Amino acid sequence: MNEILVPFHGEGSGVSDMTWGQKEIWWTMQRTGRTLNIGGAVELSAGLRLDEVTGMLRFLVSRHQALRTRLRFSAEAALPQQEVAASGEVPLWIVDAEDDPAAAAEAMRSGFETAPFSLSSDWPVRWGVVRRDGVLTHLAVQYSHVMVDGFGIAALVRDLALLGSGQPAQGTRPLSLAAVQASPAGHRQSQKSLRYWENQLQRVRHEPARATGDEQEQRFWEIFCYSPAMHLALQVIAARTGTDTSHVLLAACAVALARVTGQDISVLQVVVSNRFRPGFRDAVAQLSQPGVCVIDTSGCRFNEVVARSWKAATAGTLHGYHDPYARAALLAKLAQDNGGEFDISCFINDRRTPEPLPPVLPAVTEIRDAMSRTVVRWDRKQPTFDGRFYLQVDSAPDANVPGRLNEAEREQPAVYFALWADTRYLSPAHIESCARELEAVTVEAALDA
Repeated sequence: MNEILVPFHGEGSGVSDMTWGQKEIWWTMQRTGRTLNIGGAVELSAGLRLDEVTGMLRFLVSRHQALRTRLRFSAEAALPQQEVAASGEVPLWIVDAEDDPAAAAEAMRSGFETAPFSLSSDWPVRWGVVRRDGVLTHLAVQYSHVMVDGFGIAALVRDLALLGSGQPAQGTRPLSLAAVQASPAGHRQSQKSLRYWENQLQRVRHEPARATGDEQEQRFWEIFCYSPAMHLALQVIAARTGTDTSHVLLAACAVALARVTGQDISVLQVVVSNRFRPGFRDAVAQLSQPGVCVIDTSGCRFNEVVARSWKAATAGTLHGYHDPYARAALLAKLAQDNGGEFDISCFINDRRTPEPLPPVLPAVTEIRDAMSRTVVRWDRKQPTFDGRFYLQVDSAPDANVPGRLNEAEREQPAVYFALWADTRYLSPAHIESCARELEAVTVEAALDA
């Protein structure tokens, strides 16, 4: 693998505390040891030249402070600070493929993803191109999640259309955002959000989770599901309840957990993009944080669980913007009050793009027929993960996971979800039951008029 250095020069530089979103991911990395790098690999348009790719890389890094930000560490400070540079050089890697350029691109993407960034010396962006017989074929990209989230990557892609336009970058920038969050107004915002967290969690009678005795050598297991039936069922229920499929999915997750664990009240943390806040839509930054949802599934039909989930998710989203270290202190206090444990590391990350409901809703026969196409299979295993239960939902197969681009699983629109769980607290049998219950709950509710 060869590399060339691409010089950049951008507006704005300086040092400040990390933003709340940066702290969020930094803390997760410290707890789990995971890199959390994000990105992908794409096939390039025919005829794209190397100087055009370097021009795109120079344009984006110069334009966005997040891509020229590194962390500054000191022995005196408990947390690192962020430091934005005005200029520098970022590498572009080049791989010459003799046989399969797509495989070479995937190998480069995987290498970029698994190798941790040295956040004090590396720029938080890795770009690499695959070349075959002198022709560029693929681009592999990974970013440090401390600096950029998924919506930030989408903003970068949109920005490529402005190359050469001279238009200024849109959206809040890390240095100014850190200043706002450190201000009295930012402190009030964080306190308001965390008061909501405390009030919600005090509703829950929290019993310490018991180990199952079935812990595996690779402690965290992932089960994958492809479900066209769930995709159709979510549409029917969303239309019937006057909500959207994300809230229906949240309700289904709460009911599935209740069925498997026997606990009627589910505490779920939803991943909040915070892109609805002023100046955040087009920001290239790490802004995602968790919002807490406490959902009581007892004593009601599924339609009512959807209504409760909508209420919990709406309020949880509004309060998913706060200092994560202040949240950690709150949870530590609740743990002390609870006798030493207060684990709420149960997450749902619905990454699907919101879409309008179809003018003609699926018929009952369509949903029943689609059930025969469901695929449930075990996938990866890891020694560590972000929480005891983590549900990640997509509307297309995750191209960053080897083996997911299966043509037989792309014939129909579907819900694609991956459920990670801690085998110390949920046995593999219970993990599979929970995955299957997610589909069963939605299909049952859709067929129950």
